[in-house]
Amino acid sequence: GVAPDYIAAFANTGGLGCHEQREKFEATGDIDKAILLEAIADRLAEAFAELLHKKIRTTLWGYAPDEKLSLEDLLKVRYQGIRPAPGYPSQPDHREKKTMWDLLDIDRLSEGTMTLTESYMMLPGASVSALVFAHPQAKYFSVGQVNLDQVQEYSTRRGESGVEGTEKWLGSTVLGYEKK
Repeated sequence: GVAPDYIAAFANTGGLGCHEQREKFEATGDIDKAILLEAIADRLAEAFAELLHKKIRTTLWGYAPDEKLSLEDLLKVRYQGIRPAPGYPSQPDHREKKTMWDLLDIDRLSEGTMTLTESYMMLPGASVSALVFAHPQAKYFSVGQVNLDQVQEYSTRRGESGVEGTEKWLGSTVLGYEKK
């Protein structure tokens, strides 16, 4: 039989107001507080992403309603499905954040408090975005190195006339050839 499949996307932050507070700490020489503030904001964003993912699995979609995972099980990714994010090995092209951003209408829904820079970095920095695949056979993977013909095909599917942009965003660790 065919197992039902679902996909979700989300973006969240734990960093609203951090930049301004960090500047205040730095102005008074409280560098340790500034660093700690950023670290806490990062952890809050990651924790909320974990909570969102759990809620999707257990209640919102409920494809794993009886899930009772320990922290160790969570860290070993023993839940059903995967939660890949742009810029990581299974989705190395950061430009895909823009696709998610537009699809989810993040600019409007966050009232401008979450944004993407020209290099697709999320602001506030303590932010997370990801896709959620629910299929029971979904597993994390690494794209690995790709050849020129694969980059050409990917660029064409993105509607690009050449490979230069794709080469830039995939980076040298993903390209299995020397750029011209």
